[in-house]
Amino acid sequence: MSRGEGAAHPGFHDHMFLGEGHERSERKTWAVIALCSAMMVAEIVGGLLFGSIALVADGLHMSTHAGALLLAALAYTYARRYAGDPRFTFGTGKLGDLAGFTSAIILAMIALLIAYEAVTRLFVPVPIHFAEAIAVACLGLAVNVASAWLLGGGAHHGHSDDHGHAHGQGDALAGHDESHRIETTEGAVILEVFEDGVPPRFRLRAELGPAPRATAASIETTRPDGARQLFPLRDKGKCLESVDEIPEPHAFTANVRLGGQDYAVVFEEHEHAHGAAALDNNMRAAVVHVLADAAVSVLVIAGLVLASIFGWLWIDPLVGIVGSIVIASWSFGLIRDTGAILLDMIPDRRMADNLRETIECDGDRLADLHLWRLGPGHLGAIVSVVTSSRRGADFYRAKLARFRSLSHLTIEVRSTANGVA
Repeated sequence: MSRGEGAAHPGFHDHMFLGEGHERSERKTWAVIALCSAMMVAEIVGGLLFGSIALVADGLHMSTHAGALLLAALAYTYARRYAGDPRFTFGTGKLGDLAGFTSAIILAMIALLIAYEAVTRLFVPVPIHFAEAIAVACLGLAVNVASAWLLGGGAHHGHSDDHGHAHGQGDALAGHDESHRIETTEGAVILEVFEDGVPPRFRLRAELGPAPRATAASIETTRPDGARQLFPLRDKGKCLESVDEIPEPHAFTANVRLGGQDYAVVFEEHEHAHGAAALDNNMRAAVVHVLADAAVSVLVIAGLVLASIFGWLWIDPLVGIVGSIVIASWSFGLIRDTGAILLDMIPDRRMADNLRETIECDGDRLADLHLWRLGPGHLGAIVSVVTSSRRGADFYRAKLARFRSLSHLTIEVRSTANGVA
């Protein structure tokens, strides 16, 4: 007799699928809007006072820049305020992707307008006030560099644990795949796998006091297939670090030898969302707007300098065409990635394959799999399993526990133990 079982946890659970650092990103975006708005007002007022049409034009251009960023900021604010609203079946985590898609469309329109204006000027050149135009372009570049710095400062990758809680052992252990506390005869020590932007290595440190001596410590791993590997340690000051990298997968028993005593520590493989599944596309769209503007400013400055030196008036519209192509290519990438998320395409093919392999490794069959993105670093999954045993949904939920990005998991089990699927 077949039966279905679902829900990621017994009872009610929330649907908070916002990315890690959501509020921090929201604050940074509002700060950049304030900077752009102040520059916009200064340029327009200054242009009117000093009769500079170039300053007025750049101020109006800055207003479109601030408007695009406003879309990102409002998306952050709305998603946060309504994250717990039950009307949103899977939370508001996708609102950033919707804002990113909209920003990408705006970028594409800007690229078309720049291209149109550049082609027009190629055939009908207009006089250029080089000194003033270069000064305005340099001012715009400075604002864009400051904006990029504000948006990019303190960025974190988007790994998140179930239902809106950050994974790992807290901020102090950011960048660690897994951390274990070991009680030894010489006091407590912390063993962790460290991989924050570097190849994964063991780190061993004392919970209190100086790090253990490298000559008195060693780590040897034993994998499920019996393979062993010894990891020599080197002194890094506050901790000991393995000389060799830790090969994947990170599923093994680590035998830690300290002061002549052995301590066994079990590490389990934890898999997070990769690539597009973990990106904050709202912040990505905001950064692309800033970088696109900065790139155009650099091209414009180069073109104006060459035109003023050699009299090549045609280089200014040519630079505009090149800039429009660059912006269009970035826009296309954003439209492609955010559109795929909005259409619930599988966001992480590698995770989908690993899910199938995990379910089918004991002879069961994965009859159906739906994997989609709920928000940055959060994935939803519906898994349908056909088994000849009497295993229930809890068995498969435990097997899939290592997939930390599965924030909402529904499991259906169809048993053929009695001859009925």
